[in-house]
Amino acid sequence: MKRLLVLLFVILSFSAKSFASNPPDEGMWLPMFIERLNYVDMQKEGLQLTPEELYSVNNSSLKDAIVGLASGSAPDGYFCTAEMISPKGLILTNHHCGYGNIQEHSTVEHDYLTDGFWAKSIEEELPNEGLTASFLISMQDVTEDVLAELNDDMSEQERSKAIEQVSKKLEKENSAKGRYDVTVKSFFAGNEFYLFVYETYKDIRLVGAPPSGIGKFGGDTDNWMWPRHTGDFSMFRVYTAPDGSPAAYSEDNIPMKPKHHLPINIKGIKEGDFAMVWGYPGGTQRYLTSWGVEQAIEKSSPTVVKIRDKKLDVMRKEMNADKEIDIMYAAKYAQTANYWKYFRGQIQGLKNLDVYDKKKKLEQKFTSWVQERDSRQDKYGEALSLIKEGFKIKDSVVIPLKYMDEALFKGGEFIMPSFQYLGLYMRLQKYHEEDKVGWKFWKVFKKSSKDTSIINPIARSLKASLDEQYENYDKEVDHKIFSALLKMYYENVSQEHQPEVLSKIEDEFDGNVEDYVDYIYENSLFVDKQKLSDFLDDPEFKEIENDPGLMFTQSLVSEIRDVFSTVQKAETKIAHGKRLFVDGLRKMNPDKKYYPNANSTMRVSYGTVEDYFPRDAVHYDFYTTLEGVIEKYDPSEKEFRAPKELLNLYEKKDYGRYAREDGKMPVGFITDNDITGGNSGSPVLNGKGHLIGTAFDGNWEAMSGDIAFEPELQRTINVDARYILFIIDKLGKADNLIEEMTIIE
Repeated sequence: MKRLLVLLFVILSFSAKSFASNPPDEGMWLPMFIERLNYVDMQKEGLQLTPEELYSVNNSSLKDAIVGLASGSAPDGYFCTAEMISPKGLILTNHHCGYGNIQEHSTVEHDYLTDGFWAKSIEEELPNEGLTASFLISMQDVTEDVLAELNDDMSEQERSKAIEQVSKKLEKENSAKGRYDVTVKSFFAGNEFYLFVYETYKDIRLVGAPPSGIGKFGGDTDNWMWPRHTGDFSMFRVYTAPDGSPAAYSEDNIPMKPKHHLPINIKGIKEGDFAMVWGYPGGTQRYLTSWGVEQAIEKSSPTVVKIRDKKLDVMRKEMNADKEIDIMYAAKYAQTANYWKYFRGQIQGLKNLDVYDKKKKLEQKFTSWVQERDSRQDKYGEALSLIKEGFKIKDSVVIPLKYMDEALFKGGEFIMPSFQYLGLYMRLQKYHEEDKVGWKFWKVFKKSSKDTSIINPIARSLKASLDEQYENYDKEVDHKIFSALLKMYYENVSQEHQPEVLSKIEDEFDGNVEDYVDYIYENSLFVDKQKLSDFLDDPEFKEIENDPGLMFTQSLVSEIRDVFSTVQKAETKIAHGKRLFVDGLRKMNPDKKYYPNANSTMRVSYGTVEDYFPRDAVHYDFYTTLEGVIEKYDPSEKEFRAPKELLNLYEKKDYGRYAREDGKMPVGFITDNDITGGNSGSPVLNGKGHLIGTAFDGNWEAMSGDIAFEPELQRTINVDARYILFIIDKLGKADNLIEEMTIIE
């Protein structure tokens, strides 16, 4: 009888848990609609704040502590999220989000990547050129304003132009004469439109970062994996002018006084606790059809993986051989490796989870619904056929397109800069032709037809960008990368899509790609910063006329136009069909709450702290501890080295107030929140709006999550706030930072 009662208890417990997580916590929701769409559900799961405390335009609210990080002022593409954690402008994000900035300040003598960095005073904080932090002021539904300028008789091109015109008008009207960054964005495949107003700060300084043996512990091996033992965090500070307004870097600037900052809760977490994630997710494709899934599995994603695999191999060999190169290429390697592994996981996830078949079933249901009424047939009848036609067209160029992007544009670093010189080249060519026509006249008067009033400003502008273009660039390393990737392009892309200049490989170099690349790197101005700088001091056509780097770029431009013409034709059909399809889906299920795809606008996802069962007979707990770091520690493997100071703290069990109740030091935990790229650095908050962790990754089993959310498998990987404070306090000994935070024990 006792055994029966125990069994009954287990069954009831499991059923309760299953019910608690059903419906799944899917969705990246716009904060302005929380009260109408999500608030009741969030309260049931444990939220204790009011809608006004979450999102308010007129009063301080949680949204005011959420930061969009960008490389520039444009609010259209935040690469990561951060959160305000003190009343003195201190923000927290991921180590991999700050990696490039940490690298910029690192040298062989002061290797902050390897050793970490802690500013013990305001004066020691390091400025970061180009890094910006944006705060959302408000969001507004402007769908009626935009749709008023559109009609069903417009072509897709006419529609896009009209949307652009009305968007620019609205943006200008709401910018407060340039004080704010404003953008209008499309939602639900062009069926709705929202306006976002941001205030952007440009003086952002590096405050703290753990050693890579903590911030990148596990490296590529553990990337996208759980269990995880990475202390993936870094810290910056936002500065303002003395009057509190945004300003460029100045010694007179002061730490920002934010409208709201997040208290940090170190009481601990348990399974089932409420968790919400705020941030700027970059992009999802939840409304992708079966044809898009098929293309991803069979063509686009495998091509990216193949090319990046080769690029990483070349970079890894060069970095292992030279410490300076290792520092110089660290960020580039990390960026390349991150989505190399992501696309591998995506392919596997899409196949394992039968996403293609699920999309097909939805499309069949949609077709049946459309056919039920003539009015639906008239409006939505061509939706899926347009999408199908578009992907069929795109299929013919998707592989060449990926090779152009991954092997050429992200291969040789001379290509992107040389694009910017085409205008100067054509101007010099024009003057050169004029000189040939009137050379006798100009010779007599000892003049040149070259108009220096036009040429010199162009040259000065290009020269001013050289440092940025050739930052972290090594000619020999770039030579080897481009040689390997161009060979892949030459051997794997059909002749139809080979730039004409590659005929030189057969005609002049006996089919040897390496010899052709050698010729470029021996003779082009664009592979040598100093030579290019000297040219810009006094630009002459004869010096650039037959430059092999520029000739390659010119030929590539011509081929790109052909490919993009096909892509544009395909995307026009897909966009039209998708707009109808998404509109129809929402009308087909009027009682369902739909959320839009992520598009670098502020979103909220909510859920709970949860474990999961990735496959048969395997269970993953919801948390990890420092003991796992010690178990993985291997001084012979770069990815699994840890600082001696951390090992000493473990031996002494010197965890201070940050340990769990059982005495162990927490490192990471997982939740069932819905996130994607751009959410890196997002705050993970409890029901009171206290910070309990920082999101930094997704799990391998759900790499198809950008296309299809899988509630039983999808997890957000977070670094525990207690581990962050432990590292700052005990290892970094940065008491100054601990003291300015609001810590709840």
